Amino acid sequence: MTTGYVWHELYGWHDTGTYAGLLPASLTSQPYQHFESPESKQRFHSLVEVSGLMRHLTRITPKFATDEDILRVHTPEHLARIKAESAHLKGGDAGDGTSPFGHQGFEIAALAAGGSIAALNAVLDGTVINAYALVRPPGHHARPETGMGFCIFANASIAIRHAQANNPALRVATVDWDVHHGNGTQAAFAADPSVLTISLHQDDLFPRGSGAVSERGEGDGDGFAINVPLPAGTGNGGYLHAMREVVVPALRRFKPDVIVVPSGFDASCYDPLGRMSVTASGYRAMTRVLMDVADEVCAGRIMMTHEGGYSPTYVPLCGVTVLSEMSGVDVDVVSEIYAGFDTMPEHTLKPWQADVVQAVRQEHGLT
Repeated sequence: MTTGYVWHELYGWHDTGTYAGLLPASLTSQPYQHFESPESKQRFHSLVEVSGLMRHLTRITPKFATDEDILRVHTPEHLARIKAESAHLKGGDAGDGTSPFGHQGFEIAALAAGGSIAALNAVLDGTVINAYALVRPPGHHARPETGMGFCIFANASIAIRHAQANNPALRVATVDWDVHHGNGTQAAFAADPSVLTISLHQDDLFPRGSGAVSERGEGDGDGFAINVPLPAGTGNGGYLHAMREVVVPALRRFKPDVIVVPSGFDASCYDPLGRMSVTASGYRAMTRVLMDVADEVCAGRIMMTHEGGYSPTYVPLCGVTVLSEMSGVDVDVVSEIYAGFDTMPEHTLKPWQADVVQAVRQEHGLT
């Protein structure tokens, strides 16, 4: 079996307008582009093509998520508002005032959710062993009642609920390595012990006040939400330590049928919205750790769905490196200039990073 891959040209057409980063254009904000622009994703896809990796991947065609799919996670009010604003010629906003979308943005967001559904289906039915859904807009901040953080619909959560609708006994673990807390995914499954949510993120970056070690889930889901809020500046060593000391034992204990990764590359050393130092080789190493434990607990089944990452030049290197590891096809796209960042001192595990990981292990009885 091969690695599956989802991309559709419409993902690059998701319109976030002429913002100046997070600010709308104004007399003091010269028109430019929103941080969540097409660049990093389209360039990621282009590098998949140019590197030759595409020849070794199984292309998966996305379909639009249905209202029924979306309503398994989101409220009717949220869906209705997105549809209504999408019909406006000027579009609307996902919900927090900094997540704009253009005319017919609903349809593209539904296609992003549908791309994640298609990728997870292909993994579960055995068409591929693992898959990467390069979708846009992202999804892991979208809560049941609202979008936020550039996210309109909760792509990963919608895919999981779709899969569970066909197989109610399905146990799913999510491992979110986006630099921001996966608050939307956590909220969708807060009281559900059939889904384990794990988030590795920069401490108190976004959303503020979200993603603390003490957030464990609710009711029957208590203990099934695991948060690893790593200190700013954490590099490859700290992330790998968290993967080995928290993620691996948690997955071994939970024994999921499949692992879903909300995959953001904004923990990279080049990202403008994060303050972490992970390199492309660090993402490769984390992917290998995840693949090894997936081989143990769920026959290697992994689906990754794209989230953040706002460096147009570095995200493609991280993404293709991860796809290279997932597929077993040796593709090296990292130049000597970028490779030099692997030797920087922030990649050494620091005591204050290890302390956070140990606190998580104690909180969840992983010691």
